[in-house]
Amino acid sequence: MSFPEFFQRVPHLRVRDPLADFLGAAEDGILDYGYEDAVKLAGHSCPTVASAYALGCHAMAMLYPDGLPERGALRVDFGEPLEHGVTGVVASVLSLLTGAAQEGGFKGIGGQFVRRGLQHFDAAVPLTFRLTRLDTGAAVEAGADLSLVPPDAEMPELIGRCIRGEADTDTRRRFGRLWQQRVESILLEHWDDARVFHVRPVARPSRT
Repeated sequence: MSFPEFFQRVPHLRVRDPLADFLGAAEDGILDYGYEDAVKLAGHSCPTVASAYALGCHAMAMLYPDGLPERGALRVDFGEPLEHGVTGVVASVLSLLTGAAQEGGFKGIGGQFVRRGLQHFDAAVPLTFRLTRLDTGAAVEAGADLSLVPPDAEMPELIGRCIRGEADTDTRRRFGRLWQQRVESILLEHWDDARVFHVRPVARPSRT
């Protein structure tokens, strides 16, 4: 299996999954996810998959500043319906990273490790999604502005020729290279760019 070289340079996300620990799937439940895992899940590498992966990593790091994020202990609320735009793709990547699943997800063992029902859609969320810790209620909101990382000027013509079946092998390969160059820029040049990736804590209601 051969992926573009830059996949290996994208930061990884290490989490602890109590279910993986309980079932002996990973020592101490420690799991390590890389961008290639998101690509395998989605079946492709694109700006949406890249931004979902990056936002998930940033949001989980913000929620767990003092230790490993706990996979399976997070709720995800999306601002759009599941069928709208790329929401389903983002939801799949976040399910991979957080363990949060829709109604068809894992129902748990003896009332523990429940993963189903932890993704909700068409919620009152101003950005793409809100990630909430189930134990503390701490939450962050996250979204991306990919307009700041535009595609190469050749892309509209190239994608049109490829879709119409007018592209030869060299043209299709050039299209693929330019497509992945944008993904690489999003994930490496702009990983810590707050103009592209907006991740902010949600203010908790003050107690009176």
